[in-house]
Amino acid sequence: MTSNWLEHSVQIEVDAPIDLVWELWSDLEQMPNWMKWIDSVKISEDDPEISLWTLKTGSLEFTWKSRNTKIISHQIIQWESVDGLPNRGAIRFYDRHAGTIVKMSIAYDVPGFLGKLMDNLFLGKVVESTIQADLERFKAYTLKKVRSDN
Repeated sequence: MTSNWLEHSVQIEVDAPIDLVWELWSDLEQMPNWMKWIDSVKISEDDPEISLWTLKTGSLEFTWKSRNTKIISHQIIQWESVDGLPNRGAIRFYDRHAGTIVKMSIAYDVPGFLGKLMDNLFLGKVVESTIQADLERFKAYTLKKVRSDN
């Protein structure tokens, strides 16, 4: 079977200190608060580097287990799936003193039946715009936290 990986990178600048941005993003179970398609994230009780993800959009639902492959505090969280929907990626954080740039890179293997149903260019644009909107929601979520802390 041929592999059909699609990759995307998006970024946003958040007007909040890197400490807060890192704290919010690195709490993976909070991701459904800003990621539209992510229904749930559960950290494994047996291994804190493993998390179980559920993605839902319309009538489609995908699950996967993911392992953190690299974490450098305030710089990067890198992962890859170890079971379920094949995906990998990284979130990078860049301290801009008054704010923080958050850059998300994600790659995923398009399931065969979806690849037949959709043009990959169309699918890619949908995914990229969704991820960009997720980052916009993260920015709003973070700014709400900044205001509530002051």
